[in-house]
Amino acid sequence: MQAALLGLACVGLALPVRGATDRLPAQGATNRLPAPVAAALQRAGLPPESLALRAFPLDRPRAGYAWQADRPMVPGSVAKLLTAAVALDQLGPGARTRTELLSTGTPQDGILETPLYLRGGGDGELDSAALWQLLRELRQSGVRELRGGLVLDRSAFQPEREDLQTPDFDDTPNFPYNVVPDALLLEGGVQLLELASGAQGPVQARLPAWPQLQVDTSGLTLAEAPCRHWDVLPLQPRFEPGQGGTPPRLLLSGRFPVECRVSQALQLLDRQWLLGETVRQLWLSLGGTMSGELRSGRAPAEARVLQTRWGRPLAEVLRGALKRSDNVQLRLVYLRLGQQAGADAALPTRERAAQAVQRWLSEQGIAAPDLVPDNGAGLSRSERMSAETLAAVIRQAAQGRHAPDWLAGLPLAGVDGTLSRRFQGSPAQGRARLKTGTLRNVVSLAGLVQDRRGRSWVLVLMLNDESALWVGRPALDRIVDWLAGQS
Repeated sequence: MQAALLGLACVGLALPVRGATDRLPAQGATNRLPAPVAAALQRAGLPPESLALRAFPLDRPRAGYAWQADRPMVPGSVAKLLTAAVALDQLGPGARTRTELLSTGTPQDGILETPLYLRGGGDGELDSAALWQLLRELRQSGVRELRGGLVLDRSAFQPEREDLQTPDFDDTPNFPYNVVPDALLLEGGVQLLELASGAQGPVQARLPAWPQLQVDTSGLTLAEAPCRHWDVLPLQPRFEPGQGGTPPRLLLSGRFPVECRVSQALQLLDRQWLLGETVRQLWLSLGGTMSGELRSGRAPAEARVLQTRWGRPLAEVLRGALKRSDNVQLRLVYLRLGQQAGADAALPTRERAAQAVQRWLSEQGIAAPDLVPDNGAGLSRSERMSAETLAAVIRQAAQGRHAPDWLAGLPLAGVDGTLSRRFQGSPAQGRARLKTGTLRNVVSLAGLVQDRRGRSWVLVLMLNDESALWVGRPALDRIVDWLAGQS
């Protein structure tokens, strides 16, 4: 098993109760399981009640097929379709984040005596290169010495460090899909770790971007396991920042396969230390000097912006994030919705985002009594959504004013994104734009499918079953092929 197996293979969740009463979602829709769909489920050994289905021609929303379409289901990553649709409409496709350098003082003779504030705006693409450019512009403005220390401002979202309050989602909390973002996230919150072992040991490890960081692997023992299974073995990192001249250390414990070599991005280092140390090293490389403490705080209202880094337009960010099902990016977009809503500043940003989504649905005339939102990315055990609600969202988004930007993010069957290796040589190849969803107990597909007559169908498929991950995907693919093959 690979931890990259859609990043979610170890997720456990409570499944909907089977046998719930279902309402007919639309007059004219066939509220029964079509024979090809029933056959696909039977072949996979899945019970009919594990599936929610809604399919209709884009121009005939009250027709088509429905099966348990009003039943609340765990959607998985198809929930990203709703977040993207609301964000494009409420924030706008050209919306951009800002990362800023601020100060309350004015540099004198190249010296800034007051603290330098680094304020984040939720840019999920902030990396060392972007930070270097921001600091370079400050350096070119004439600033040479930073004597007031560095203050990291994550106040755009509340709480500022939700990651410190969130329990581990599954057994691989260090993997990139599990990152809980904040407003000032560097490199997506992960660092590249290289691990290698021989037949006897010890395990060798290094962080290429941090050669001065000591990596202690004395706590790692060798395991007689295939190298491809390295990620299901326990690997516990512990970071020690070092003080009083003691260098920082990363201590690794757990088990690692014999004769194995891997390179993987993981959450390993403390975010506060990482960001502060990155700024310090980059500033020194630009010929500057830096002193004073590193701390968290909020830039005062009177602080003056010295330099600004603009993120890419939202539509561009969403295109890549949806194609690769990027949890961190969609969580940040969701938080930006809550930040803009701002109706009740006392509420956590995520709750304000949920209110913004509900308002948008109401404005579009989409009744969603079944909707239980969470973080906007679908990485959730508590999130619920019906196939009927998501189908209505897809129809609205596909015909709305931002349809080109929204559709551009949907993976094309057999061509790119999370569908690049699926549907190749099938009737759906190149004719279906579908967002995937995968948790341990959930597989889902949702988007648009073109049949043989060139007619576009809205399609939502959600499977909630204990064996969904292992046998559900082929079943859903057969259903998509059936719909694409209709004439």
